[in-house]
Amino acid sequence: MPCRRTDISAAEARRIALAAQGFDRSRPRSPDDVRHYRRALHRVGVLQLDFVNVLIPAHFLILWSRLGNYDRQRLEQFLYGSREFTEQWAHEASIVRVSDWPLLEHRRAAWEPWKRNPLKTLEDPEGYLRNILHKVERDGAVTANDLPAVATPARKKPGDWHRPVQRWALEHHFGRGTLGIRRRLGNFQRVYDLPERLIGQAHRERRVRRADAERLLLRQSAESLGVATVRDLADYYRMTARDVAPRVKELVEEGALTPVKVEGWTEQAYLSATARLPRTIDGASLLSPFDPIVWFRPRAERLFNFEYRIEIYVPQAKRRWGYYVLPFRVGDKIVARVDLKADRQRKVLLVKALHHEPGADPKKNESALRSELDSLAEWLDLEWVSYC
Repeated sequence: MPCRRTDISAAEARRIALAAQGFDRSRPRSPDDVRHYRRALHRVGVLQLDFVNVLIPAHFLILWSRLGNYDRQRLEQFLYGSREFTEQWAHEASIVRVSDWPLLEHRRAAWEPWKRNPLKTLEDPEGYLRNILHKVERDGAVTANDLPAVATPARKKPGDWHRPVQRWALEHHFGRGTLGIRRRLGNFQRVYDLPERLIGQAHRERRVRRADAERLLLRQSAESLGVATVRDLADYYRMTARDVAPRVKELVEEGALTPVKVEGWTEQAYLSATARLPRTIDGASLLSPFDPIVWFRPRAERLFNFEYRIEIYVPQAKRRWGYYVLPFRVGDKIVARVDLKADRQRKVLLVKALHHEPGADPKKNESALRSELDSLAEWLDLEWVSYC
């Protein structure tokens, strides 16, 4: 968009948002070229991790929507072996650029564990935490299973904690930044190691003032969103609109953001200096429930008139749409939502429910949806699709 706009139609906003996430490109013919991995990850910026496995862990699906049938094992080798990316608390637990390590230092410095965690029941919790670091320094990367069990008092209330104290300790080190994630095991368990073995020295030693860090994170949010409100920008790295409002003003002054009016939006919107406005958005894709296109529900409703909620924790009798429902995009619109489950024992992709959005033409979108479901089944090594 070489000419900065001051007014944007609702359709243009959708195209800008989808282009910012890479949906203006067709899926590559060779998705396992690491250049495609890198491009997709940089477009997304923050890959939220979620391991609900009714279909496939959501972060794998986010990249499948953009790349097609890539090799998941090869992707994981790239994520954890390239030293270009790392796990951090960003938009929840996420994969982020390794260059984000210093930008999230203030988040690690402010880390506070859950107040009812079992570490507080230990006689010397800080000594226990130091001993874990000594073990990792001496013996190398560890999982929770590599640490000896620790006796803790009986729980005072049901549900106070469900994980052993070893896991709490390791996740506390992760939150503090005293340990990082070397890789994930086949059961998704974290393998923890020292940051100096995972993060380049330049990133570890770089110091960034909090205000500067927030401004850089917001700039990255804007690049990944294309057009957004202050709330949208703040949510990308889980900041608050109140905290970042001064930083947004600074980015406007720098020319990184331009205030714009978007048709139908009641909040002030901002256009990223990197935003692109393609003439059309083609193709179709099923979207992860945690895809940045829809993860901030108010934005999904503003952009697509799409009211979305994850109903995993909703009692079955009260669900409107289903247990694990994926939005289905055709062009620049979300036209349906599909409740899916992978029956791995029978090697079947189950379509448990299909709901078309108001105004969508089911017959027009049927072929695209069947093609997408067939492709997803093939990628998941399932032999056929069953419409329940």
